[in-house]
Amino acid sequence: MKNKPFISIVSPSYNEEAILDINIITIIEYMATKSYKYDWEILIINDGSKDNTATIADDLAERYSTVRVIHHSSNLNLGNAIKTGFSNSRGDIIVIIDIDLSYSEKYIEVMVDKLIETSADIVMTSPYMKGGEVTAVPFFRKIMSRWVNRFMRFASQDNHYTFTGMVRAYRKSFVQTLNLKTKDYEINPEIIYKAMILRAKIIEIPAHLDWTKQNKFAGKRTSSMRVIRGFLSGIMSGFIFRPYIFFIVIGSFLMLLSLYELLWLLYDVLTNLATSNSLLPSSLEQSFSQSLASEFKHNPQSFLVGGITFVIAIQFLSLGFLSLQSKRYFEELFHLGTSLKKENKQIIDKL
Repeated sequence: MKNKPFISIVSPSYNEEAILDINIITIIEYMATKSYKYDWEILIINDGSKDNTATIADDLAERYSTVRVIHHSSNLNLGNAIKTGFSNSRGDIIVIIDIDLSYSEKYIEVMVDKLIETSADIVMTSPYMKGGEVTAVPFFRKIMSRWVNRFMRFASQDNHYTFTGMVRAYRKSFVQTLNLKTKDYEINPEIIYKAMILRAKIIEIPAHLDWTKQNKFAGKRTSSMRVIRGFLSGIMSGFIFRPYIFFIVIGSFLMLLSLYELLWLLYDVLTNLATSNSLLPSSLEQSFSQSLASEFKHNPQSFLVGGITFVIAIQFLSLGFLSLQSKRYFEELFHLGTSLKKENKQIIDKL
């Protein structure tokens, strides 16, 4: 095939001596069968590993011309490893693959073909959409991952099912224009959020997440993400999509509670006023004050709860509207900054 797509397969790796050699060779052997279809390279990002990952990676690069290695002198976390892969890839299409191959290497072809076929900017795998499947993943981890992604789907008000997944294909011309800030696992939802701001075309495909092979190395790998940390990270990442929703929802709920309490107090005051003997216009104001004072004497807690809840509700609603305004300003500035970065890159490429 003439003008074959050039694919950079990026594999962030930290303390992966148990599986690095065998899994990189698995990818090489698979991609060798696709050489008629693609030009390709494998880029291993050794993220400051403390075991023999660096040595194994360098040995692979010496043995195979299609393998390159970039070393971080210290552990900079997943986000920085992915950004290093983005900035150092030579291919027109960048595929991020998990070195444990919990998503089969066959998804490389599936994602790349879908990216080309649909002219998409991002193609991402999802085990949670229709047609997806999860096998041998620990129950607690699976439940937490599923609910974090459901939370993000609610927060983003979008139809995607998996925001935290790393296994994706990117159009290089698009992803290199993104100004990414997060340093760890949050980079995956951050990419989707900023791609949504830029109206990028994002395609999601069903995939099989299979930990059968990974479980055989239990205790031999130290790079696995801690479940609780990943869960909390996912929850916090959900706020980047529409932070104002959470403030407005909480504020509206508290406002309803306070109004319910205060309206019942008003009803009791008016009932006492109606049953009193002083209903002349001249004494109406005094009678109302007396009725109010009497109600406060009998139910001071209702006044305090209703009043305090009302004030807190106002604060949450105010924060919601302020965060909505801030989000709009951020999106405008991000869109402008990305456009300028893209234009500068085009100028530099021409020079």
